Amino acid sequence: MPAAPWRCTNCGAVYPEEGLPHRCPRCGGLFDRTTPPTWAPPKPGAGMWRYAASLPTPDGAEPVTLGEGGTPLLAGPEDGVWLKAEYLNPTGSHKDRAASLVFTWLRARGVTAIVEDSSGNAGAAWAAYAARSGLTAHIFVPAGASGPKRAQIEAFGARLHPVQGPRRAARDAAEDAARAGMGIYASHAWLPMPLDAYATIAYEIVADLGRAPGSVIVPVGHGSLLVGLMRGFRALRAAGRIERVPQVVGVQTLACAPLWAMSHGGYEAWLLVSDEAETVAEGVRVKDPVWGQAVAHEVHASQGLLAAVDDEATLRARDFLARHGFYIEPTAALGWAAYEAVRAHIAHPAVVLLTGSGHKTAAAPHAAPLPPAEPPPAPRPTPTWWQRLRQGWRRIFRT
Repeated sequence: MPAAPWRCTNCGAVYPEEGLPHRCPRCGGLFDRTTPPTWAPPKPGAGMWRYAASLPTPDGAEPVTLGEGGTPLLAGPEDGVWLKAEYLNPTGSHKDRAASLVFTWLRARGVTAIVEDSSGNAGAAWAAYAARSGLTAHIFVPAGASGPKRAQIEAFGARLHPVQGPRRAARDAAEDAARAGMGIYASHAWLPMPLDAYATIAYEIVADLGRAPGSVIVPVGHGSLLVGLMRGFRALRAAGRIERVPQVVGVQTLACAPLWAMSHGGYEAWLLVSDEAETVAEGVRVKDPVWGQAVAHEVHASQGLLAAVDDEATLRARDFLARHGFYIEPTAALGWAAYEAVRAHIAHPAVVLLTGSGHKTAAAPHAAPLPPAEPPPAPRPTPTWWQRLRQGWRRIFRT
């Protein structure tokens, strides 16, 4: 099995050859790549694993796959904007790409049980790929997580553990469960594999568009999607496939926008951010993004932007896209809401990532209903034989 390409960003420790720790066992630091990912020509076929030669995988490991990736790049409602339909992945979100690569490593290293915390989408993906690979999964979610996401997790056979309190309470409960021996903590936020999986989105965009877009717009929670995507574009540029890397616009919900707040007001502004405020964009309600520093680097290096969108604009964007045939959850609508705000300040063509399906949430879109049609006139009752006879008599006697 080849050496894993990750080191601790704090103490420099190499990634262990056994198990799959989410943080450095020596100092608790974050594992990340020692060298940038490299692009290799895809093999024939469909889906993310066309790019197997570009993905870090254990020697001889068979991918754990449900057909993730290969999502369509579709023309948007305006000229010069494209929509990457990541909500068409097997469990309904981009997290399936990450789950496929993570569980390929988990199975190759002999892991039999995992613990994960999630607001819903990662939990659903982890539950599905645990079922696919024969692992036991314990998924901890906030008690207020969307009902359809919770039902999806249970349908895959995972053990669902609702946790009262803010989002971070679910994380703490998952870590406690891992320490108690329920399974390893296979964190979608901390493990480094998802970033390489998300790089395949960039490979697909360029393959479908025929060139690099001028800009990409991405929802940001912990930030691994944005960072992995931009590393994919950099790998393509290093391979000579594109001339430049696109601008990136990272979007957070105004209810919990730590990176946007820091970019405008510094550390003092970050102190005012809470992850307990209610928001329809539950998938990005994260106060301490694990990959926040890397997000800031990618935004700065690409001359991009950080944006924050309130719930009203988010729901308006969701309903607008629904009227154009794109059925997405509110978190996924952040990208379009941000595009409407920054379209005049970014390079085109622009690509907006639609990350999660509308089937993930219980509420239907709140788009204005169609006007009711005029009710048809009530049908006249058919006269009985006695009524017809009396009508005939009246006509006779009137004459």
